[in-house]
Amino acid sequence: MSAPPAYLLDSHVLLWWWFDPERLSAPVQALLIDPGTAILVSAASVWELSLKHHQGKLPELDTAIADLPGLLQADGFQSLPIALAHGLRAGAYRQPLRDPFDRMLAAQAELERLVLLTADPALAAFPCQTLW
Repeated sequence: MSAPPAYLLDSHVLLWWWFDPERLSAPVQALLIDPGTAILVSAASVWELSLKHHQGKLPELDTAIADLPGLLQADGFQSLPIALAHGLRAGAYRQPLRDPFDRMLAAQAELERLVLLTADPALAAFPCQTLW
């Protein structure tokens, strides 16, 4: 019997979960509200959100950014650090997607055998499982 899948959130999915949950697909909403589902958030997503917030692109994170780890913990989400293997794999992809954060998420999902929750169709070109 295999273990149930674990899921990795794309950055926009985390934002929508907190600020615009009606934008989430029904399957993704169901996974996020189920306390038995293993949900991971990459350090790459936290980096991306922090960077965009400090560039003035995500003002809705004004209060959240100070306690992002606490918010993730309150939602029952686990953090996923970036390992050397993730960086090597993300850099080796031949797909034309230039977004380094998405490349990292694809590498982490592939190597850690996680299902990447994303509405971004460009990530379907990578050798990781996606769900929307």
